[in-house]
Amino acid sequence: MDKTINIKLKIWRQKGPKYQGAFKDYSLDGVSVDTSFLEMLDILNETLINKGEEPVVFDHDCREGICGMCSLYVNGHPHGPDEDVTTCQLHMRKFKDGETITVEPWRSAGFPVIRDLMVDRRAFDKIIQAGGYVSVNTGGVPDANAIAIPKPIADEAMDAASCIGCGACVAACKNGSAMLFLSAKVSQLALLPQGKVEAATRAKNMVAKMDELGFGACTNTGACEVECPKSISISNIARLNREFLKAKFND
Repeated sequence: MDKTINIKLKIWRQKGPKYQGAFKDYSLDGVSVDTSFLEMLDILNETLINKGEEPVVFDHDCREGICGMCSLYVNGHPHGPDEDVTTCQLHMRKFKDGETITVEPWRSAGFPVIRDLMVDRRAFDKIIQAGGYVSVNTGGVPDANAIAIPKPIADEAMDAASCIGCGACVAACKNGSAMLFLSAKVSQLALLPQGKVEAATRAKNMVAKMDELGFGACTNTGACEVECPKSISISNIARLNREFLKAKFND
């Protein structure tokens, strides 16, 4: 028989960006410890709907730790108390029987609340549109080994490319900085030959767009790296700074 726990929930409820929000208390009994956190919220919403109440709005999509949509702040941690996982990969076994679990949306000027636990993360899309692409000649598909890339460099690029754009780095940062996200997207291209064409304009344009959208400055506290579900290294921020300064000096 599966082990179950009884929990209390303090969930942020907010009708929209122009409304004042507040925490509301709920309770759930008999929750299986094998249940994922989002499945627990599904159970809560079924209970609320059966009572004729408004369900809690939260973001989700793949539920496999790939899309980055499940942006929840759980008990003071982006994506919850477990390490190197997204909220959808968090399971109720991480919580104790009778525990009160506080659930909030990301808190950032760059991520305004849409409703309840859902925030508008289109700012990340706008940063990518500002320079997160490469120019290529279309036509026949080139051989995969046509451009030789040393394995250490390829590995670094792949590590940076593992960023899923969830926004946990922004939520963890006391300044609401998007530097870890931005640096990962710049690094994955700056490390490869294909990314050299737009290298100068990429760094300048993406940093300018980040500042325009209201994200804070980086003060190297390292909280972003600690809370990142994909363990993106802050060494990428150093690379971004080098790319940005190089672009400025070449103006």
